[in-house]
Amino acid sequence: MTESTLAYRSDELLDSDDGRPLRILSEYLGPLRAFRRERVHDTIVFFGSARLREDGPLGRYYDDARELARRITEWSLALPCDARRFVVCTGGGGGIMEAANRGAREAGGRTIGLNIGLPHEQRPNSFVTPELSFEFHYFFTRKLWFAHLARAMVAFPGGFGTLDELCEVLTLTQTKKLPREIPVLLYGREFWQEVIRFESLARLGLIGAQDLDLFQFADSPGEAMDLLRPRLSESLDGPTPAFATTSTCRCGPAQP
Repeated sequence: MTESTLAYRSDELLDSDDGRPLRILSEYLGPLRAFRRERVHDTIVFFGSARLREDGPLGRYYDDARELARRITEWSLALPCDARRFVVCTGGGGGIMEAANRGAREAGGRTIGLNIGLPHEQRPNSFVTPELSFEFHYFFTRKLWFAHLARAMVAFPGGFGTLDELCEVLTLTQTKKLPREIPVLLYGREFWQEVIRFESLARLGLIGAQDLDLFQFADSPGEAMDLLRPRLSESLDGPTPAFATTSTCRCGPAQP
C-alpha cells in the first residue's frame, strides 16, 4: 500500500491476512444490500447434488425440483404482498440447483444463487437472476445466507455438501439457534432412508425421538406443496426471518 492509497481501496490490504475480517464482513454486507434493494423478504432453500443430471439415472429428481420451484414461485407471485416472498434460493450451481432456479425463472419469478468457487463441478447456472447472483469465498458466510432468510428448506438427493447443509439446518433448529422453526422436507423418501438411518440415531439415544419431527418426507411436487403451503401461509405477517429484524412486510391472506 503506497502512502497516497486509502486503506479501504488497497487491494494489498484487502488480500492480506490482516484484511480477512473485511473480506468476511463483505460477504455478509454485499448480499444484505442486494436483498434490501431487490425487496427480498424471505426464501425457500433448495439443496441437492450439482452432479445430478436431467438425462441421468436420477433425472426424475431434476424434473421434480424444477416443477416444485415453479409451483412455489407461481404461488408466491400471487400473494398480495409489497415485497418478494418465498424466493427460491439455491447454491447457484448445476444439477438440482440449476433445476430449482430454472423452475422459478420459468414461473416468472426472481431466483437466488449463492455460488462458491470449487475445483470441479461448481459453476453458476444461467437461470439465476443476475442481481441475485453471488460468489462466495467462505463456506460459513454462504451457509449463513442459506439460513438467514429461509422459511423452508427442501433437500433433494445429494452428496457431502447436501448432507452438510441439511445437518446444519437440522442442528440449528434442534438447538433453538434460529428464532423460528424452518420446515425441512427430505425429497425422495427411499433415498434418504437408505442414506441416513434416522430411527437408528434415535434408538441409540444419539438424537431424541422428538427430533424425528424436525423433518418430513415428500415424493412428489404436489405432496411437497401440500406440506409447505400451510406452514408458509402462517408466516405471511411475520417480520423478516433474520438474526436481526430489518423490515416487515404487509401481506393479505394467502389463497388456498
